[in-house]
Amino acid sequence: MTAATTGASGAQPQVVWFGQPRGLFTLFMTEMWERFAFYGMKTLLFLYLVKHHQFDDASGYLLLGTYAGLAYALPLIGGMLADRYLGMRLAVVIGGVLLALGQLGMAYVGDPARNEAGAIVRDQTAVQVMYFSLALIALGVGYLKPNISTIVGRLYADSDPRRESGFTIFYMGINIGAMASSLVCAYIGEKYGYGYGFGIAGLLMAVGLVNFVLGQNTSMVSQSPRIQSACIR
Repeated sequence: MTAATTGASGAQPQVVWFGQPRGLFTLFMTEMWERFAFYGMKTLLFLYLVKHHQFDDASGYLLLGTYAGLAYALPLIGGMLADRYLGMRLAVVIGGVLLALGQLGMAYVGDPARNEAGAIVRDQTAVQVMYFSLALIALGVGYLKPNISTIVGRLYADSDPRRESGFTIFYMGINIGAMASSLVCAYIGEKYGYGYGFGIAGLLMAVGLVNFVLGQNTSMVSQSPRIQSACIR
C-alpha cells in the first residue's frame, strides 16, 4: 500500500510503502529476484555437474565450493569499486547485467556426458560456457550484493526510527526469494531439464534488473539526497 507524505521542509510529497520509503519496494523486489536466481541455480548446480556432465563427487564439490567462495568474497571488491569509482547505482546495474547473462548462460547445457570405453566424454563447449557463466555470476554478486544493501540504508536518515524495520522487510525479500527458488527451480530442473531450471533463474534475474532500472529514479534517488550524493559519479 502506498501513500504520499510531505517532508518537513514542505518539499514535494514523498511516496511511502507501508510506512516505508517507496524505494524500499524497488530494492525489496530486486533483491528478492536476485536471491531467487542465485539460490535457484545453486540448488541445481551440483546435480547438474554429477548427473549431466558426470563429474565425480569430489570434483563437483570442489567447483561448487570455489564458486561459492568467490561469490561471497568478491563483494569486498565490488563495494570498494562502487565507493571509489562507480557509485552504488551503477554498480548494482552492472551486477544485475552480469548476473542475468551468467544465469542465462547456464541454460545452455549441451549434450549429456557419455562413457566411451571407460572414458567420460563431455560436451566441452557446454562445460566452457558453464565455467564462464559461473564467473559472470560471481562477479555480478560482487557488484550487486554489497551495494543494494547500502542503498537501503541510504533511504533513511541516521535517526529515522523506520530504519531497522526497513532492513527487516528487505531481508524478508531475501528469504522469500531463496525459499521459493529452492522449490521452483529444483522442480523445473528435475521435471523438464536443467536448462529450463537455469533459464527461469536467468529470466527472473532480468526481471529484477528491469525493476531496479525503472524504479531507481522515480522511487529512490528522487526521494533521498543521501542516495543522490552517493550513487552518482
